[in-house]
Amino acid sequence: QVQLVESGGGLVQPGGSLRLSCAASGSAFSRYHMGWYRQAPGKQRELVAAMTSGGSTSYGDSVKGRFTISRDNFKNTVYLQMNSLKPEDTAVYYCNAFVPYSSSGYWGQGTQVTVST
Repeated sequence: QVQLVESGGGLVQPGGSLRLSCAASGSAFSRYHMGWYRQAPGKQRELVAAMTSGGSTSYGDSVKGRFTISRDNFKNTVYLQMNSLKPEDTAVYYCNAFVPYSSSGYWGQGTQVTVST
């Protein structure tokens, strides 16, 4: 069982920045594939950014060039740096961990990001 705890959400003005953090339990964090997803009201959950255990990254089209995913395997933490935020980035952001050797996926509880004046 992997527990994920997100933090760093909040209210920010358009054009601003936020950094989300997701702390994971377990001693094999470096072997997890990690991702950030978001869900806006009335919309489906969508991929924002992902990073494999090997460090390969992928991003949703709407955030490319503005968001950056990174991880610190010593701190068991994955980050999402969000720059040039837009009102359409408003959503609940969820951290996801995929454990390849057990084919198990885990979700955090989510953190609200609101981009508004």
